[in-house]
Amino acid sequence: MADAPDKPVYLLTGSDRPKIDTALGRLRGHFVPEATDVVSALETSAEAAVALCNAGSLFGDARLVVVEDVDGRRDSDGRRKGGWKAADADALSTYLASPAPATVIALVGEDVKKTTALWKNCAKAGSVLEFAVAKKAIQGWIAEQFAKRDVRAEPEACALLLQLVGEDLHALSQEVDKLSTWAAGEPIGEREVEMLCAASAEVPIFALTDAWAARDSARALEASETIFERESKTRRDTAARLAGALGSHLSRLRSVKRLAGEGVRSKEAAGKLKMNPFYVQKLYGQAEAFSQEELRDATVRFAELDGALKGKSKLAPDLEVQRALVDLTHRPGTSPRTL
Repeated sequence: MADAPDKPVYLLTGSDRPKIDTALGRLRGHFVPEATDVVSALETSAEAAVALCNAGSLFGDARLVVVEDVDGRRDSDGRRKGGWKAADADALSTYLASPAPATVIALVGEDVKKTTALWKNCAKAGSVLEFAVAKKAIQGWIAEQFAKRDVRAEPEACALLLQLVGEDLHALSQEVDKLSTWAAGEPIGEREVEMLCAASAEVPIFALTDAWAARDSARALEASETIFERESKTRRDTAARLAGALGSHLSRLRSVKRLAGEGVRSKEAAGKLKMNPFYVQKLYGQAEAFSQEELRDATVRFAELDGALKGKSKLAPDLEVQRALVDLTHRPGTSPRTL
């Protein structure tokens, strides 16, 4: 961004919210706070935002209007809702044909597409600033954030942090700040991340799969109950989601078990499976704990769970999931405890 804003409109978009916040902070630094309005497109239409631009300011000529969430906001299902529509893009386009002098409107969105009228209007009349990090590059981004703070973080620590916090770069940046302050120049490893970072990712499924691999029924049940309590959805919906996630994990275990049997090393398998090498290495370790027969039995058990969740059982769905976990975590040669 230029030293002083010289465009009537700026569009700031992308997954790298920390960079967006930095750019937005620089932009706001050119305006007195009293001449700045911050609204959300979830409640404010483009017409209302344009009215703010045309209202002028009692604190000088310069005025800034910031509109957040122009492309909506994700709900608990990950679907984007709200935000400006075609009529709002038209209203903005009309305004930009003759914008208010010394007034800047800054639009902020997470995933505004280049093909949208909103992007095109902003690119034509002003400036588009895109700050994005590809999902496959997030772990590297985490390592870079530690390096910027002069802290050395082990790759395993960065991978674990991503698992715990999820892909929200703003939340990840805050955790990096916290860990860097605590480290005081010392290296950051998995132990430090596990000790200092609370799991905030939508579903900490790794806690469940780790307990499954360790054949720790008590820990698996505790992890599942934590997930049921943390989820905003009903326990029925969460049960279906957990069953799907565990079934996917089983498929990956069977894949790496087969590859390991063919003599394929974990790093090579990561390339074949297009997965994070650290994660695949972990899968290799977990797969070693199970025989091929056990994995086949687990497949049958998941089929039974699927039927139960689709109406073949009168038991509560969350109880069916936990019964399956008890069966999956029992050791060979022993009888699984029943719930």
